[in-house]
Amino acid sequence: MSRLYDLARNIRVAAFDVDGVLTDGTLYYADSVEELKAFNVQDGHGMKMLKDSGVALAIITSRSSRSLEARARNLGIDLLFQGAADKLAAFQELLGRCGIEAQACAYAGDDVVDLPVLKCCGLALAVPDAPALVRRHAHYVTRARGGRGAAREICELILHAQETLPGRFAGHAER
Repeated sequence: MSRLYDLARNIRVAAFDVDGVLTDGTLYYADSVEELKAFNVQDGHGMKMLKDSGVALAIITSRSSRSLEARARNLGIDLLFQGAADKLAAFQELLGRCGIEAQACAYAGDDVVDLPVLKCCGLALAVPDAPALVRRHAHYVTRARGGRGAAREICELILHAQETLPGRFAGHAER
């Protein structure tokens, strides 16, 4: 766990895949052929806490959808890379836009298309439903599934490693 926290301590940008990480991977289509996605509110709150702590948020996904644009806007995520057939190229563009090295970026993925990024980022994260090959390349595999708390778990891991987690809960104790 010590090595994991050492890696997480250096993170300045946390990037997430969408389908299978921020969602459970199920695709919904309305009669209008518009794609709908279901996002977890606790994942979103974790992402907001991480952003408020000074860690920038990014999304890199090979698909494109208006529902994702709305979710990113709601979370204040400006670093949105949709339709990224080459996720490594999108990741390199992200690094350039943020002016950071790969070691300062975490990436959460769930499938083989995420492997090029997982192999070069500073903190590689996967969800338990990811294929074994992907899980083997992760520094950490969440206990929670994609769309069911995985992003929150990742955010809290980074917040804890950077010693900013306790401050996030100040004033939020149950009454």
